[in-house]
Amino acid sequence: MNEHTSKNPMVTIIIPVYNVENYLRRCVDSVLSQEYTDFEVFLVDNGSTDSSGIICDEYAGEDARVRVIHQKNTGVSDARNAAIAEARGTWIQFADSDDWITPDATRQFVKAATENNCDMVISDFYRVAGERFSQKGDIDKEGLLTREEYASCMMENPADFYYGVLWNKFFRRELIDRYALKMDTSVNWCEDFLFNLEYILHVESIYVLPAPTYYYRRRRGSLASQGMSISKTINMKMMVFEYYNEFYKKIYDEKDYNSKRMRIYSFLLDAAGDSAVAPAVFSGSQKLKKERYLLVPETAAGDDFFAELYRGRKLLEHYMKAAARRHNLTVSDGTVLLYLSRTDGICTRKEIADFTGISRSTVNRSLQKLSSREYIKITDVHVKGTRKNKEAKASNGRKIHVVFLPSCENILGEISDALKSMDAVRFEGFTQEERDVYDRVLKKMKENMMRALR
Repeated sequence: MNEHTSKNPMVTIIIPVYNVENYLRRCVDSVLSQEYTDFEVFLVDNGSTDSSGIICDEYAGEDARVRVIHQKNTGVSDARNAAIAEARGTWIQFADSDDWITPDATRQFVKAATENNCDMVISDFYRVAGERFSQKGDIDKEGLLTREEYASCMMENPADFYYGVLWNKFFRRELIDRYALKMDTSVNWCEDFLFNLEYILHVESIYVLPAPTYYYRRRRGSLASQGMSISKTINMKMMVFEYYNEFYKKIYDEKDYNSKRMRIYSFLLDAAGDSAVAPAVFSGSQKLKKERYLLVPETAAGDDFFAELYRGRKLLEHYMKAAARRHNLTVSDGTVLLYLSRTDGICTRKEIADFTGISRSTVNRSLQKLSSREYIKITDVHVKGTRKNKEAKASNGRKIHVVFLPSCENILGEISDALKSMDAVRFEGFTQEERDVYDRVLKKMKENMMRALR
């Protein structure tokens, strides 16, 4: 294990590693490039026979946040337990070494956990098959749930990956330590699920984050592919079901348990096949490359006016995307909302398109979507007919009045947070004096340009 600092980080990120030399760098790079940086990373080399262990050591030599554990191949559960025992973070986050996480994953987890004082956060994720991906979740409504409310949601879809895996969740280490929770090394099917069930027994509240934080690569991992006999397979599934059944006996009193018993037993039907706690059918997918944050290095590195515009636009898109996708909106939808929030609510569609740089057809689609979602209410502004007004209407310059509805409050708050995050990046390392100089220069530039454009 490499040397590390004594400071306790906010987050410990645990990655078991076994023979993944072709995928490991993408996984670790996605972690080390997180927007949130107060974390340590455990790479647990679980007896790899390829170059995975060497790659782990390379990262440890380059970044002090990376700690490496080399051990014999005793299974993924044992690998995770080894890292949990050494973890110093307030929170624990997991990743698998052939997957990767979104740039804002840890930041979103920390924000949700600290602002809501919860014991666990659960998020959506992306399922990846080849070069296509689709978003996966199960609980659509964002917010806090009690342990009982969460258990009730899980009962409706118990065999879903969303509930079964570790990597779309954020765990409080103090609870893991207090109750000596560990991965069960005696099972090699649904071991993640069993850990989750045990952990949930000790929580008070869980925060649902309906935004994807993880890219999960579909892969084979059935019991049949592990060479287990039919009798061993059945016995293991029955053992998992018994644990699942006991979990609900502890969650509910006898009366409530009996009233829900048939729904609880539905887990047996899902476990009868080899799909229990497995990803759903891959549908509604998109090209993976569309989800990546693209930047043209040559353009971004320029010092001229166009490079500055380009950098600002791409940075805004980056932070707007994180806010928009939590509400199943596009960046364009979020940008239209941003513009509307900075006006008195009266404008034309042409003005929105002109200011945001979005096509008028896209603006119309965004306004329709935002209206149908009941985020905004749009009414036409009727102006007494003059020749000039008629010409404006003919050129699609008809004014509209936009009112924000109560359901829009959350997304507007997150857009505001996105702008603050953007400014934090833009002005990182600035002193207050430098910020004051920048503001004076910017004001002078605005006056000069407005004078030329009048």
